[in-house]
Amino acid sequence: MAEAHQAVAFQFTVTREGIDLQLSHQALTEIYLSGVRSWKKRIIGLKNSVITGVYPASPSSWLFVVIAILATMYTRSDPSMGLIAKIQEHLPVSQSMSTQCQTLVSAVLFSTMLWLLLIFTMRMCLKKLLSYHRWMFEKHGKMSNTTKVWVALVRIFSGRKPLLYSYQGSLPNLPVPAIKDTVKRHLESVRPLMDDRQYEHMTKLAAEFESSLGNRLQWYLKLKALWSTNYVSDWWEEYVYLRGRGPIMVNSNYFGMDFMYVTPTPIQAARAGNSLHAFFLYRRKLNKEELKPLLLRSAVPCCSYQFERMFDTCRIPGTLTDTVQHWQDSDYIAVYHRGRYFRLRVYQAGRLLSPREIEFQIQRILDDPSPPSKGEAKLGALTAGDRIPWAKARVKYFSSGVNKRSLDCIEKASFFVSLDDDEDGVTADDPASLDSYAKSLLHGKCYDRWFDKSFTIIYFKNGKMGINAEHSWADAPVVSHLWQHALSTDCFQLGYNAEGHCKGEVDSSLPRPQKLNWEIPPECEEQISQSLAVAQALAGDVDLHVFSFQDFGKGKVKKCRVSPDAFIQMALQLAYYRDQRRFCLTYEASMTRLFREGRTETVRSCSNESSAFIRALEGGEAAHVCRRLFHEAAEKHQHLYRLAMTGAGIDRHLFCLYVMSRYLGVESPFLKEVQSEPWRLSTSQSPMHVEMFDLVNHPEYVSCGGGFGPVADDGYGVSYSVLGENILSFNIACKLSCTDTSAHAFGAQIRKALRDLLQLLIPNQTEFKTEEKRPEAKKDL
Repeated sequence: MAEAHQAVAFQFTVTREGIDLQLSHQALTEIYLSGVRSWKKRIIGLKNSVITGVYPASPSSWLFVVIAILATMYTRSDPSMGLIAKIQEHLPVSQSMSTQCQTLVSAVLFSTMLWLLLIFTMRMCLKKLLSYHRWMFEKHGKMSNTTKVWVALVRIFSGRKPLLYSYQGSLPNLPVPAIKDTVKRHLESVRPLMDDRQYEHMTKLAAEFESSLGNRLQWYLKLKALWSTNYVSDWWEEYVYLRGRGPIMVNSNYFGMDFMYVTPTPIQAARAGNSLHAFFLYRRKLNKEELKPLLLRSAVPCCSYQFERMFDTCRIPGTLTDTVQHWQDSDYIAVYHRGRYFRLRVYQAGRLLSPREIEFQIQRILDDPSPPSKGEAKLGALTAGDRIPWAKARVKYFSSGVNKRSLDCIEKASFFVSLDDDEDGVTADDPASLDSYAKSLLHGKCYDRWFDKSFTIIYFKNGKMGINAEHSWADAPVVSHLWQHALSTDCFQLGYNAEGHCKGEVDSSLPRPQKLNWEIPPECEEQISQSLAVAQALAGDVDLHVFSFQDFGKGKVKKCRVSPDAFIQMALQLAYYRDQRRFCLTYEASMTRLFREGRTETVRSCSNESSAFIRALEGGEAAHVCRRLFHEAAEKHQHLYRLAMTGAGIDRHLFCLYVMSRYLGVESPFLKEVQSEPWRLSTSQSPMHVEMFDLVNHPEYVSCGGGFGPVADDGYGVSYSVLGENILSFNIACKLSCTDTSAHAFGAQIRKALRDLLQLLIPNQTEFKTEEKRPEAKKDL
């Protein structure tokens, strides 16, 4: 129990001579260093706030303006046109201040106001410039003169060396599309899904809505857009994520995968040591805002606000709605292993533990023989089941005493870590190993993850790892940046020694990880069992198939002068039609981070053009006709994608109109019909941050990206990644309870559709490979 003594700053005993204080030097040192670290963070935060607050100018530019004004005054000219004299007249001064000193103070005040005015003007100019989106609709490689001038102006007004949040005040607000445009595009998107009678009915509902209730709802939305930073994001977070009362496991949380063909070390604790150190290096960069903001075309900034709640964040259950709580920087992680929960501090004496020291601490947890407390082993199932029972149990059993302290420790941790006793990952002689690996990351055993945490890192016994992320606080591209940064740092910067252990030395005097204590009453155990049953039923119904497609990649697709994303979306449309013999409403996620606090918008990939192409191809039309229709469909898809990114999408607008109608207590048959339309094919591209990896020299360092559960009971969820020039990967999910869907059958249809489309576009294409081969490394690390 040495660590317990170190946690107490002093002890005292009462003797005949009085009170004897026994001060703990180590504990007091820890308190002092913790305070120093906290103040350093505050100073860095204050400095970054100043730099971001005056961006695109810099704090040093204030001195330049002051010197310039004083130099001009020295030549006996008045650059202020009398304003400095006016300031001097109204300056509250003491009699001891000379006239020359009063003039100097007045000049500095005028210079400061001029400097602030220049900052405001530059920021407004940049905001106006960033509202221009015609560049996105120009053909790749062909830039108009207007766009060239615009790019030059953006770079002039953007300043130098931006921090992560520097552009936030200059980003435009998301515009509210016109009602008539949204209604028109919605009708166009549902035309291939409806027969003439259904479409005529929808057209009548749309016309009635547009001419009556729609205008009233639109007025309220425009008022909200003027008042709020983003008229969609707060409602989207609340109503799509936080008010859902069903399980977030499978239904909301998503996962990311490790390298497919490489396991840097087979030692579980060592892999945890390096990667956990990498996560905290990332957090340090995040706190200092040293991460570069995402720039499209190297000039156009994207919103970074989602990064703010990455660490030290947890979703808190409620009976009506959940909340997302974010705490100050914590210096520990919560760790789960064999039914026990531990608190592991990653800072010692104010410094971040080295990878070798974290490995040492993780190994201590793995070697700890203590059994779980009564009811502790499957406690995490509460976060996997329905939200209302979890909210009630949290209030009843975890609001005081030892349970509250232990729960606080988990919820306020930097993030959650699960040490798995199973071995998982890609096995050469077992094609299904990738599927079971993905399912483990998606839901595990339903009690060995803490699904409410912003993200959970899972370490398997054979050194493989993965991530499971909660969705309400941010979207996948933000988590993907963190995840791929950690993978890259782990392998290419930190590395391992010849035995597979982390590099460096160990301070064996480190206090042991603290095991959390629980007092779980029988009634709470019953609730845990009920939540676990719900979660296991949900997890057991997931049919998940993951595969890498290595016949060709984006390199060959681009030779066809087609966007890789449009090519894949057309393949998915073709595969779905062949699988189901019908078209369906298709969801493709697109970002709206060109606007402040932007999140996502929907691209409705099933269009009149895509359905016309598929009918022609399946109907045996001539190849040249099919090629023409394919290019029309691909161009239409890209146009819809650009509209979504530039704030002219339809689904978020329709969603907000529906929410507003509910606030006003009015019924809209049109909006009710729109909201009831099922997304039987839900798709998303997992981004690959290629700048973090050298896929030319190390093609084996690729991942299968990530994935998510099925959205509709009778539909598919498909996540795909474009990995370098030659590999595509797919994660397909559906429900076993639906007899009309099969993840493996749909995967086979996707493979066939990809090959058929390339064969159509390049008729002389040689025979495809029939098996997926493992990339060979060109050189050792």
